[in-house]
Amino acid sequence: MQLSYPLQYDGNPRQTADQVAELEKAGLDMVWVAEAYGFDSPTLMGYLAAKTERLQIAAGIINVFSRTPGAILQTVAGLDNVSAGRAVLGLGASGPQVIEGFHGLPYEKPLGRTREVIRLVRSGLKREPLEASGMFTLPLPKDQGLGLGKPLKLLNRPERDNVPIWVASLGDKNVEMTAELADGWLPIFFVPERARQVWGSALDAGAAKRSPELAPLQISAGGMVAIGEGPETKALLDFLRPMFALYVGGMGARGKNFYNELAQQYGFEKEAKEIQDLYLDGKKKEAEALVPMEWLEAANLVGPASYVQERIAAFQEAGVTHLSIVPATDDPAATVRQLKEWVS
Repeated sequence: MQLSYPLQYDGNPRQTADQVAELEKAGLDMVWVAEAYGFDSPTLMGYLAAKTERLQIAAGIINVFSRTPGAILQTVAGLDNVSAGRAVLGLGASGPQVIEGFHGLPYEKPLGRTREVIRLVRSGLKREPLEASGMFTLPLPKDQGLGLGKPLKLLNRPERDNVPIWVASLGDKNVEMTAELADGWLPIFFVPERARQVWGSALDAGAAKRSPELAPLQISAGGMVAIGEGPETKALLDFLRPMFALYVGGMGARGKNFYNELAQQYGFEKEAKEIQDLYLDGKKKEAEALVPMEWLEAANLVGPASYVQERIAAFQEAGVTHLSIVPATDDPAATVRQLKEWVS
């Protein structure tokens, strides 16, 4: 099992890069660079490539709407070059609030777009001409634009012709597609003991269609890490309540919230509805208070050393290959060194 680290959306890139370099020295294997509607991820990824030596540098995630497949191909090929073959492309559909609100694009057919972007990026990395006639039309037909489009292949020779592609997905059809096509999967709020209950059928259906040319699906999941005795350690979980409440209550609308549906699938139907009602009514603190402690405990690694080791084993048993960690400590490098001993 490897250790991965998700960067926060609102961090300062220069300070973040210095911290990541220290974590690499402590044993960190992979860093995920978020984007959403903050700074773009490729800029920081390129900066991290210059600041590190062996760390895998992953986009976590680039959405499939705001960049064309050609632009995504150029980006990942360039990042793989400057990192000497350490880039990882994380893809996802993001959500309608970001895509329609920040980028001004209709949130339509995210599953089909993701599937086609994966195909085009893989084809483009092999320096095959970009051609499509489904979700995308490449090149444009002669009766559109100036009529001068023709199939083009990537001008540069990529560092690798098979950069790993991971997909962030939640819904059954999206998870099935991920298990069929992607190199890795990025779930969220992952509870290892209930993962099969929620996603087992979708993962199995996708695996049945998976090409033998692809290695087994990798999974990055985890959460906050705090190792210690006493109630003050467990109390750190309360700092996660605003994030859980935001996603379950405030992402999307009633009847259209993937994270709310996930909470229900985990068995928190009553809490999910109440959290959403309160959050959408502007009562955020009340919504946060209703986030089940059972969920917070199961989705994170907070407690005595023996308990944290038990949680690591649970994630590994659930198929997690990259333990995603957010150290809740003044010395995150020490936490990385300790976890590296336990997962090796």
